[in-house]
Amino acid sequence: MPESQELQVQQKREVEKKTEGTTPGRVFVPVTDIFETPEELTVALEMPGVDRSSLEARVEDDVVTIEGRIDFAKYEGMQPVYTEYIVGHYARSFEVSNKIDQSKISAQMKDGVVTIVLPKAELAKPRRIDVS
Repeated sequence: MPESQELQVQQKREVEKKTEGTTPGRVFVPVTDIFETPEELTVALEMPGVDRSSLEARVEDDVVTIEGRIDFAKYEGMQPVYTEYIVGHYARSFEVSNKIDQSKISAQMKDGVVTIVLPKAELAKPRRIDVS
């Protein structure tokens, strides 16, 4: 088991775009933690300000993509006095191997954190081998 690692606070990173966007606003990479158990991988992504109705999660061609959109109307008319937080949309993608049972991937959102559960395929789970 690896030793416990101290978590480092990261600055917000903007998505490096390969294409031009047609939607106004900046897109950021959500801060993400990935945890593994013998049964599954759990991906936790921070997306503050994103409503569940503005969240899209999908799996296609062995890639899980999660996108969260901010409603900028919430910020209209506000004049910031001091800011440390940049408002923008979020997007992140993860390539998944054949060790993940893609038909059982699930996602939920609570308090600005999106949790994606990637169950391992039965053949990828640790098992005991009987010795004869």
